[in-house]
Amino acid sequence: MARQPTLDGQPPIVIAHRGASGERPEHTLASYALAIEQGADFIEPDLVLTKDGVLVARHENEISETTDVADRPEFADRKTTKMIDGKAVTGWFTEDFTLVELKTLRAKERIPRLRGTAHDGEYEIPTFEEILDLLARVNMEREHPVGVYPETKHPGYFAAIGLPHEAPLLALLEKYGYRGRKAPVFIQSFEVGNLKAIRAKSDLPLIQLMDDEGGPADDPRTSYAAMASPAGLKAVAVYADGIGPNKAMVIPRGALGTLGDPTSLVRDAHAAGLKVHPWTFRRENYFLPLGDKSGINPAGHGDLAAEIAAYLATGIDGLFSDNPREAIPAVKEGASR
Repeated sequence: MARQPTLDGQPPIVIAHRGASGERPEHTLASYALAIEQGADFIEPDLVLTKDGVLVARHENEISETTDVADRPEFADRKTTKMIDGKAVTGWFTEDFTLVELKTLRAKERIPRLRGTAHDGEYEIPTFEEILDLLARVNMEREHPVGVYPETKHPGYFAAIGLPHEAPLLALLEKYGYRGRKAPVFIQSFEVGNLKAIRAKSDLPLIQLMDDEGGPADDPRTSYAAMASPAGLKAVAVYADGIGPNKAMVIPRGALGTLGDPTSLVRDAHAAGLKVHPWTFRRENYFLPLGDKSGINPAGHGDLAAEIAAYLATGIDGLFSDNPREAIPAVKEGASR
C-alpha cells in the first residue's frame, strides 16, 4: 500500500465512538463487542466515577438520557441540580450512586428519534475494568490488538469532589499491560490539566480534544481556537501526541450545511508532530453534509463514505465514528487510492 498522507504514513485508524453506538445503546459491552466484530481499530469509552470511586462508561455523569434511572422510584430522591463546568445540570449523577446501585440500571438509546429503542433495557452500565477485560479476551487471538481510547469526562469537576480520574485510570491500564509509547491506547480529554498530570506520571499516548467553540473548562482564559493555531499546537505538542478536533475545525460547513474548503489544521498539527483524529462521523442524514434537507428523512442513512473521503484527503490520521460497519470500508477504500 502506498504511503498515506498521515503523520506517520500509515493508514488512518477507525475509532468506534462509544462502541458501535449507531446500532446499540452507547457505552455498553454489546456496543463495544459489535464494534470489535465489525473491525474497529479502537473502542472509545467515556469515563466517569461512582460514589465509591469506580470508573464506569457513560457519556456524561448525568445519566437520565442514557439509562432508565428516571423510571426507578427507589432513586427518585437522588435527582438534583449541580454546576458542571460552569453550567447548571439537573438529573441523576453517577457520583451519587455506588457501583452496586448503578448496576441495577439499564442502558437506553440516547437519540431514539434517529435510532429507535429496540435494545433499550437489555444492557447494564459497564466498568472500565470490564471493558479492558473484554479487550484482553479478544486480543488473545489477534495479531494486531484492538486498542482502547478512553476519555476522562469532566476531570476537573471530579477532582474537586475528591474523585480524580488519574490514579484509577493509570492503575487499570497498568494492570492490563498498557505500557509505553507503543501501547494500543490513547487517553483523551477536553481539559488540559489532567492530561499534563497524566503526562507527568505516564508515557502513554495522549490526545487533546478540541471543539469548534469555547475552550477547556479548567482554563477559561484559553480558547480551542487559540490552541488550534500553529503556536497553540506547538504548546499542545509539549504534553500530547495528537488532537481530537470537532470535524468542523478540519472542514467547515457552509450556510446550507455543505462541506467547505479544508482549513490548515491538519497540516499545522502535523508540522507540530501531532496526530489528528476528528469527531464524529455518523450515517444518519441528520448529521451528514446534505445541504438543503427539506423532504429528506433525517433518520435515513446517507453517503457517509463521501464525507469520510473528503476528510481523508486532508491527511487525517484517524476518525471517530458511531458506525464502524460503514466507516471501516470507507477508510480502507480511501487509503487504497
